[in-house]
Amino acid sequence: MSAPARNPDAAVDLVALRRLDSVAVDAAFDGYAHRLHAFLRRLGASSEVAEELVQECFLRLVRHAPTLREDTRLAAWLFTVARNLYRSHRRWAWVDGTRLLELAWGPGSRVVTPGEALEATRAQARLEVAVAALPEAQREVFLLVVGEGLDPTEAAGVLGLTPEATRQRLARARRTLEEVLCD
Repeated sequence: MSAPARNPDAAVDLVALRRLDSVAVDAAFDGYAHRLHAFLRRLGASSEVAEELVQECFLRLVRHAPTLREDTRLAAWLFTVARNLYRSHRRWAWVDGTRLLELAWGPGSRVVTPGEALEATRAQARLEVAVAALPEAQREVFLLVVGEGLDPTEAAGVLGLTPEATRQRLARARRTLEEVLCD
């Protein structure tokens, strides 16, 4: 899994976004659409559902941009909207959890030999299965912090939890994954 950018909000001019400047809106879309789509897929949405939810995320961003506070962390705001949209979608439709096995965690390190490539593919598959098997509460925290690079405090805001509860869930998720992957 490649490391996410540490401050992707820096590429988006929030003042211009609040004015609905088309360049700022495009920059937000370019900077976050793929990440939101991947996050939604990892939560269990099909590619088509994830695409629809990403579009809805950005429709809501445009609708609410003029009222965003000056200190808004755009990544946290967008991931909160995406998560809430996904949860609403799940209330109305049965989501096939096996889609989690179709994850694309992103490019890893360069693999030199076919044996290393096979081993990396097997390790990736084991990780994907292990993450998919986590309880939803732990999976959400893990994907936001480890997969998307949000700090635990930002993830807490996305999930509507206290930072301590978020850290506890993250610790449980990591412990569970370690136990499963080390067996």
